[in-house]
Amino acid sequence: MTKATLNHPTKEANHQYDCEHIPVRVYEDSSLACQKIGDEIIDQINQKGANKPFVLGLATGSTPIKIYQHLIQAYKEGKVSFANVHSFNLDEYFPMDPKSIHSYVEFMHKNFFDHTDMPKENIHIPDGTIAPDEIDHYCKSYEESIQSLGGIDIQLLGIGRTGHIGFNEPGSAIHSKTRRVWLDPITRKDAASSFFGEQFVPKQAITMGVDTIMKAKKVYLMAWGEGKSNIIARTVEGAISEQVPATFLQQHNDCEFVLDKASASELSREKTPWLVETCHWDSEQIKKAVIWLARHCEKSILKLSREDYENNHLQSLLVAIDYEVYQLNYQVHESLLEAFDTWNSTKKTDAKNPSTALVFSPHPDDDVISMGGTFIQLVDNGFDVHVAYQTSGNIAVYDDEVIRFMQFCLDASPDQQPIADEYQKIVTAFAKKKVGDIDSLRIQELKGLIRKGEALAACRVCGVPENKAHFMSLPFYETGAVKKKPHTKKDVDLTVKLLRKVKPKKIFAAGDLSDPHGTHRVCLQVIFDAIDELKKAGDAWLKDTQVWLYRGAWQEWGVNVIEMAVSLSPKNVLRKREAIFKHQSQKDRAMFPGPDAREFWQRAEQRNTHTANQYNLLGLPEFEAVEGFVRYNP
Repeated sequence: MTKATLNHPTKEANHQYDCEHIPVRVYEDSSLACQKIGDEIIDQINQKGANKPFVLGLATGSTPIKIYQHLIQAYKEGKVSFANVHSFNLDEYFPMDPKSIHSYVEFMHKNFFDHTDMPKENIHIPDGTIAPDEIDHYCKSYEESIQSLGGIDIQLLGIGRTGHIGFNEPGSAIHSKTRRVWLDPITRKDAASSFFGEQFVPKQAITMGVDTIMKAKKVYLMAWGEGKSNIIARTVEGAISEQVPATFLQQHNDCEFVLDKASASELSREKTPWLVETCHWDSEQIKKAVIWLARHCEKSILKLSREDYENNHLQSLLVAIDYEVYQLNYQVHESLLEAFDTWNSTKKTDAKNPSTALVFSPHPDDDVISMGGTFIQLVDNGFDVHVAYQTSGNIAVYDDEVIRFMQFCLDASPDQQPIADEYQKIVTAFAKKKVGDIDSLRIQELKGLIRKGEALAACRVCGVPENKAHFMSLPFYETGAVKKKPHTKKDVDLTVKLLRKVKPKKIFAAGDLSDPHGTHRVCLQVIFDAIDELKKAGDAWLKDTQVWLYRGAWQEWGVNVIEMAVSLSPKNVLRKREAIFKHQSQKDRAMFPGPDAREFWQRAEQRNTHTANQYNLLGLPEFEAVEGFVRYNP
């Protein structure tokens, strides 16, 4: 995997395939996709003219936020005016105070409206405070306001894991209008992290109806990241169904799905391109196809026959190669084994002059969750292992954990009065705290110290001395809120300083490249920027340094892309579990569990076991568990 693959977007892929029922554009990077959509919106506004209203249908959340940033920048540069633009937002939670940090009113003003010249009277967002007996009348007037302006010119949409558009959940009819709805449990679970717990997510919302959306002249539906890949494939290639409301868009006259590579990964054009188009058979595509065929035929790779290829639409591959099927099978089989050989050569070090390894961990537990087995083996093999915890992870600590630790300090202290005073202040602050309120700096510090202590305990399990654990507290993260600041030179400078201090020969980092807005993505970009600075400065020690990317707690690299595979013994699986268990504040019930309700150790073990099983089914040795890595070439 090269740097170009990671950082530099390619031109969009917009060829239409017979299996796709909606036009699709695929970009390498969500930033370029948002720029393209933003430019198209600007062009349409400018073409409409200064005296005619232009109506935008807007969405909230992280998906469209880069579009809003692009529009704001264009406005500041004088490329567009929003003076004649009218906006109608898709939805709002109900009930919802417009001043709440969870309100879409607050979101839209903070991320778009307050930075442009759009008149306040032109802004329309569903009212989450409307009296229940007035909702029907209010929703009807919302529809009439849209119609009075000639309808929506451009509608922006995201998509939920249920296939909802707006808050039109499964079961919504194509003729549905703006109305109050009950939210699907999956939708509420996905929103839980923003509300600091699923129990605080409203159960209802006001949403534009499917019919309202379908009447828009132009619709862009956007999706970023692998988490949306399954519902995107079902929507684009599946049948129209009320159970997936987004499929109604197949009947729209001018709708485009704009995706990044990760969200498009389950589409046939990406997953099995040889089934839908003439395929360019490079080594990467050959490996992918042979692995797919083995899984499809439920055979090991070395047992695949010519008939298997011919019966499953891979004749073009046989024509493209100039050697026998068994030789093809053998070469792919050996390429999979090479990933294990890479680790066997990588894990060696000189006992008298040990090689240095630096593990970057976005949060204080990602190191052991995602590559704990490799971490342990590096130490066992004599490496000088350092670990850099890039953020404090303080917002993921429950308030009760602070009270518990303060109570311990109170009982253990010979001079109890100062601690008793602080303890009372903290208890009082928590009693007054509302959902989403930002903790005081002192409480944020205490929560960070809790996570620091857990990380050090995990390091002891792995055999890493405490002085080799570096707690960076990158400034972009330290907001006390779920939403973080963009990273700056300060974050990069701290990383450059640590790299120069440690001078690692092997760097491990969380390679969650499909996460365009989360902490992992930002932490990775900071590392890339730091490496670029070191290269420009001519740091000679960096020349022979290897950079390996692991994945987070939700996915593993596919075996077709893994470049270094690390097998875990049963003993090391248990040691990895023990290290994860040291993160007590994240155990049993994590603050931000994501869509997977299992504990992190359960996810990690299932993922590592699944990867091992994939290798076994393809005809490789049967391992207990496997962690996978891809290489980044700085």
